[in-house]
Order: sequence, then C-alpha cells, then structure tokens
Amino acid sequence: MGPQKVLRPRKRLGQHFLVDPSLGHRIVEAAGFDPGDPVLEIGPGKGALTFPLARKGVRLVAVEKDAILCKDLAERLARAGHDNVRLVNEDILTFDFRKVTRPGGGKVVVIGNLPYNISTPLLERLTEYRDIIGRSVLMFQREVGERLTASPGGKAYGAMTVLVRYHAAVRPLIRVPPTAFRPRPKVESMLLELDFERPYPRRAESYEAFRRTVKAAFSHRRKTLVNSMRDFDPARSREELESALQRCGIDLKARAETLAMDDFLCLAAALH
Repeated sequence: MGPQKVLRPRKRLGQHFLVDPSLGHRIVEAAGFDPGDPVLEIGPGKGALTFPLARKGVRLVAVEKDAILCKDLAERLARAGHDNVRLVNEDILTFDFRKVTRPGGGKVVVIGNLPYNISTPLLERLTEYRDIIGRSVLMFQREVGERLTASPGGKAYGAMTVLVRYHAAVRPLIRVPPTAFRPRPKVESMLLELDFERPYPRRAESYEAFRRTVKAAFSHRRKTLVNSMRDFDPARSREELESALQRCGIDLKARAETLAMDDFLCLAAALH
C-alpha cells in the first residue's frame, strides 16, 4: 500500500475538516441513529462522521461537492468493506433530497459538519423538504447556533430564529472548540438538533404571509415595528399597521426582537 494522500482543505469551499475522532463518534451517538435508518450526510469531507455512520449500519447517502474528496473517500470506504454508503458528487444546495431512499416512506435524518458559508441557504433548503426530513443534526458556527436557540429580547433573536423554529424544535447538543478542526476556525461551533416532526403547534393560515411579516418586522432592527414594516412595504399605511398591532395587543413602540411566535402569527393574520 502506498503512502496516504494528503488532502488539504480548500478555502473557497469553506472546508474545515473534523480531526478529533472521538468527537466524530460522540456526534453520531448524540444523533441517536438505529440500523437501517435513511441518513443524508452533508459534506462528508475526509469521513470523520461517514465511517462511524457506516459502522452504525444506517442507509447512508453522503453528498460531497469536492470531486477529489469524493473519490478518495469512496476508495477508502471500499477498502473498509462498507457497502451501505452511497457517495454523491453534487452541491447540497442543488441536490434533490427526494433521491434518498426511504423504506416504507419513512423520514430522512440529515447530519453534517457544514461549511459555515452555506448555513443560511441550507436552512432554507431543509425547510423546503420538511415533509420528508424527520430530524437534522448539524454543526453550525456558534453565532448561528445562538441565533437558532435565542429567546425574544436578545440581540441573537431574529428572523432566522422565528422562521426555523416555526418548522422545527431546536435543541443544542454539543459545544465544539476550534481545536477539533483543521484548519482551526476563529470561532467555536455548536451541534444542534432540528426536529421537523415537532413544529410550532400553532400554524399560520398562510405561511407566505407569515414569512413576509417576519422578514418585514426584522428588516430594520433598530426601528419600531411600524417604521420597519413601512420601510419594507411602503404601500402599507401607518394606520393599517398600528391597527393590526393594537388588535394583537402589541405596543405601538415595540421592536421585532421583543415579539414571541404567537405575536408574529397574530400580526400576519391581522395584516393578511
């Protein structure tokens, strides 16, 4: 057997390889998989999660954008005799999640150590496929993790917080130091579980109206709701906005970060 290839992270792809093998096992254990579960891994890289997942006996589809990494990982999986992994050389932001085989129509579990630069668009993709995704166990930059777990009233609480938690219950699992990666990122990371089978119990009559209301409310964080929403949609009059706020029992001087989920749902219904 020749010398092992040295595959270096590619900065333009936002690659940070997980190099702590014990952490890879902890992440897979924290995800709580059973043999035969249909699992989609995002960005397997050098296989820090792929090999523990394969040993768990799950039905794994691993989507890797980097063709060089994909080829190397396929060769190493074959040498190890893992035949329950299907590698796909595609961009996860354009990948059709419905390609993942779901025996009996079960839900897919998504796992991955994400490139930080795709966190927001990927979250949007996950919500689009929420009908087939049961849970997601994902590594985020700590700042994003804090936004997703934030409570009303803080700086971290924003449109992303509200829109993701409308679709999924969010639970922090593990805090991860920069030393677990090569190259070391400048910030800590956070492993989160997003449970799409536990959405917020109250539902909007129109999700699009709800989404637009949340986006408008947070479009100018330093302004009051009325001013922020008027700037977002100048066609709305101040009187219309103030009337909607009053019907929902919301202070006319309130800012978006002080509103809870039920306030946004009420406001969306009152406006639309």
